[in-house]
Amino acid sequence: MTTKQTTTKQTTTRKKRRKSRPKYTARTADKHTLYQLSVQDPEGEVALISRIFKRTRDRHALTLREDFCGTAAFCAEWIRSRRGRTAVGLDLDPDVLAWGVEHNLAPVGEPGNRIKLLERNVLKPPKGPFDITVGFNFSYWIFKQRDVMLKYFKGVHRNLSEDGMFFVDTYGGPGAIEPQEESRPVEGGFTYTWDQHSFNPIDSSVVNHIHFGFRDGSKMRKAFTYEWRFWNIIEIEELLREAGFSNVTCYWEGADEDGDGNGIFRPRASVEQETAWVAYIAAER
Repeated sequence: MTTKQTTTKQTTTRKKRRKSRPKYTARTADKHTLYQLSVQDPEGEVALISRIFKRTRDRHALTLREDFCGTAAFCAEWIRSRRGRTAVGLDLDPDVLAWGVEHNLAPVGEPGNRIKLLERNVLKPPKGPFDITVGFNFSYWIFKQRDVMLKYFKGVHRNLSEDGMFFVDTYGGPGAIEPQEESRPVEGGFTYTWDQHSFNPIDSSVVNHIHFGFRDGSKMRKAFTYEWRFWNIIEIEELLREAGFSNVTCYWEGADEDGDGNGIFRPRASVEQETAWVAYIAAER
């Protein structure tokens, strides 16, 4: 074998090895990137709330307030989805906000004229009004006391436009309070694990973790930890009405022929119990 052939073969082998190396490892991966890939669906959620608002109010929503915005991926998708839309994101973690500016907002030329991020407690609303406020990824469950949750909902209500709407997500079912770990592969070459670590039936407090595993065998344990109160739909709806919202609707996910969620959410007043489910609640000012 000539020197040239040997060099070419070695180069090809190195290329194959580089190509086969896992894209993510516990040492090299960014946990915020992994979270966005495995948990969030801003495109689908923006489409959902836009459709519900348009159907309910007969106009397009333009102004958004995203509470607990984290990396502001939802804000970025919001302004991409329709010309003239603006967003304000609120979060207490300056490092996460900075990450969001670099990775999600800078690519769309923000923050600037259309997106504003505030390092602020959601209990102290920014200047409004807003057509839509959202509290997604169950982050509002950080409020464990009823009076604090009511204060939050009242603040949202005051901060909305006269025909504004408030959207939150929720989850439940018998399997949602049972300590267990559930894993699934994520496109990109890693595994996402939702760890329902503990549930206290006396005060409905829960501790959940998110772990990530990688093809090289490495793991990122407790990448995220959540200490929440587990709120039932009826509790949330009653608090929303007490806060002044005129109409509250639960949007329940339909099922495909195999009984799995189909990603289509429709208003429901009565459903059959499922082992685990995710739903959205829409509240009209």
